[in-house]
Amino acid sequence: MTDNVRRPAQAAGGEDEQWLAEVARAASADAGGVPVELLGDYLRLLTDAAVTGRRPRRAELDAVGALGRRAAEQGVSAGRAVRLYLSAARRVWRQFPHLDRSDDSEAVRAAADAVLQVVDTAVATLAEGYAVARRELVRREESLRRELVDDLLRGDSDLGGLVERAEPFGLDLARVHQVALAAPGRRLPDTEAAISALERAVFDRLGDRDVLVATKEGLLVVIAPADPVATDRGRGPAGNLGTLMHGELDRLVRGRPWQVAVGRPHPGVYGIARSYEEAREALTTARRLHSETSVIDAHDLLIYRVLLRDQPAMVDLVRAVLTPLAQARGGAEPLLDTLNEYFACGEVSTEAARRLHVSVRTVTYRLARVRALSGYDPADARDRFTLHAAVLGARALDWPRKPLPA
Repeated sequence: MTDNVRRPAQAAGGEDEQWLAEVARAASADAGGVPVELLGDYLRLLTDAAVTGRRPRRAELDAVGALGRRAAEQGVSAGRAVRLYLSAARRVWRQFPHLDRSDDSEAVRAAADAVLQVVDTAVATLAEGYAVARRELVRREESLRRELVDDLLRGDSDLGGLVERAEPFGLDLARVHQVALAAPGRRLPDTEAAISALERAVFDRLGDRDVLVATKEGLLVVIAPADPVATDRGRGPAGNLGTLMHGELDRLVRGRPWQVAVGRPHPGVYGIARSYEEAREALTTARRLHSETSVIDAHDLLIYRVLLRDQPAMVDLVRAVLTPLAQARGGAEPLLDTLNEYFACGEVSTEAARRLHVSVRTVTYRLARVRALSGYDPADARDRFTLHAAVLGARALDWPRKPLPA
């Protein structure tokens, strides 16, 4: 470098430091108040490059990378950190002492090239350090989130510890929550796309506070707040969350057909575990019933929880009431399907016939065969309750496709 482009003499070192401090403060303001400490020795690297053409040493670049990691840890966005460095470079170059009075164009070009090389190398190193730190933070957050979800769903962890661990994720454990589980049609090789899709949809609707999205045992798990005063027999919030999740997941190329089960809303920490158990039982029951329903509400399957709680009694009921139907031509299954639709539509033969795609006469004939073979009359109020309970139990036990448990 020529003497026409030089830093102020060492005698003016105090003024030099004051000038660089002013540049740092102005660059910080340009970047939205990013701490000036994140510049480190970057300004000195710029002035040295302009005066002597010196390139940063490895140790100096490592220090810049460490500043990038610190920016990520402090929650400074990557854009603001880069803007801090670019603004500082612009101000240093524009305010560099005596530069505007230099009459040596070659020297100015050389100084500019040296400064731009420092800017290019330093910003790239800053961004790399920032990215490394962000990846580490994301991995750490994912691990903490997965552990928190596991403990919440298990419901047997220390309450005080759970409240403290949930706070950074914005989860207020005093609120009413519900849990939804999404099961893919086939195992997903990568769940990241599904998690991202769910997070976008749920966060847009409910906000990113008080919502957790994670994976557990091959299922996608959503813990979301719920209105404790539900409508439509308590199924309003569940249906909304389940429909929202299924609609978003169904857009993905992989995983279809998705099946979403939603537990009922419950308050407190243990309410989350209870809602999860309900959602898991609902998903299991739907599979046993060979149900292809896309969104399953645990509220709709409460009767099966009651029936299957005493399985030996249910097996005895099905054996006593329905096994005689196996003597019919074609077996018991057509008669069971007819009973199921007949009860589902309010004992209206014409509607049952429409659902079964058969004639009304066929429905009437099958109901008569049920009465003759079992001794229970579907039209009698007392017999109707017994028959309906037995039919529901048979569906839950997957009889007659499978033999009754011994």
